[in-house]
Amino acid sequence: MLSIRQKSILKLIVDEFVKTAEPIGSKTLADLLDISSATIRNEMAFLEDLGLLEKTHTSSGRIPSDKGYHYYIEKLLSNNQSYSDSFTVIDELFSNKDIKRDEAIRQAMNLLSQLTNYTTIALGPSAYGSRVKKIELVPLYENVSVLLVITNRGHVESKQITIPDNTDVEEMKRVIEIFNDILFDCPISQVSEKLHYEINEHKIKEILIYNSTIIETFLEAFTKFTQSKYYLSGQSNMLYQPEFSDIGRVRELLSFFEKNDIFKLVEDTRNTGITVKIGKENAVSAMRNCTVITVPYGFGDNAKGTIAVVGPTRMEYQKVIPLIKYLAKHMSKLYKE
Repeated sequence: MLSIRQKSILKLIVDEFVKTAEPIGSKTLADLLDISSATIRNEMAFLEDLGLLEKTHTSSGRIPSDKGYHYYIEKLLSNNQSYSDSFTVIDELFSNKDIKRDEAIRQAMNLLSQLTNYTTIALGPSAYGSRVKKIELVPLYENVSVLLVITNRGHVESKQITIPDNTDVEEMKRVIEIFNDILFDCPISQVSEKLHYEINEHKIKEILIYNSTIIETFLEAFTKFTQSKYYLSGQSNMLYQPEFSDIGRVRELLSFFEKNDIFKLVEDTRNTGITVKIGKENAVSAMRNCTVITVPYGFGDNAKGTIAVVGPTRMEYQKVIPLIKYLAKHMSKLYKE
């Protein structure tokens, strides 16, 4: 249990370090708190013994530890309304009823990146737990059609496909009928297995054997349907942070982004509330100097997506946490309308 003075000192150290990226010394705190430097040093030593502060090798000042940041987030953050202007900008984006869901999410990630100056990620709800309700093929023009898959949740996934030359239209309709017959109420995740079984074991093999290209195209569409959609914005923002002035860290971070490994940070967090992983809590070495904040959005038990903000451990938590929570509420509404 920290005293009021110790809490004030810890909060000031975090707030000042976020602003300056420089270790905070006792003189700076003494000026801000009107307490003697000797008293401040004693309190800082106590906070360091608790593991809430760390002493750097290049200065007598202290910086927050990962544990210190967590204490700050959980115990010291206030309900600050000074960022209500940012909420208004978010409201304006989602008030546009003509904008499509995917475009709204993409713009939301760009906006969140601009508001925070960090990297932002959205992982769209997966259709993994959905079941096939209906399959339709809508011709666009010669040799090109759109495959529509409608699920029991009312979700519609579309994919433009190319129909092989010399394909009989009636034969295509027959294939769609077969798919609707054997795949009705089939979990999306089992479509590929179900199709291969039916083709190999039952009479439809003879009907479909001549349409192998179509089948493979359909299977590819179903595979993509089960995968989440990714939205990424502000990758370069991290490079402007003082923590990444070292060229080795920059290369590691850029490689991490280029391989799209960053999505692995949020893939397993969709069934929890807000999660804050700071520094070494991130298993990936490229993220050891970073914080990853994730919040789920969506509806139901199996239709959640995730929003994430990735920044330095010296993140502006007071601003980021209310923003990401507020944005998640708006994005949940997109899946209820």
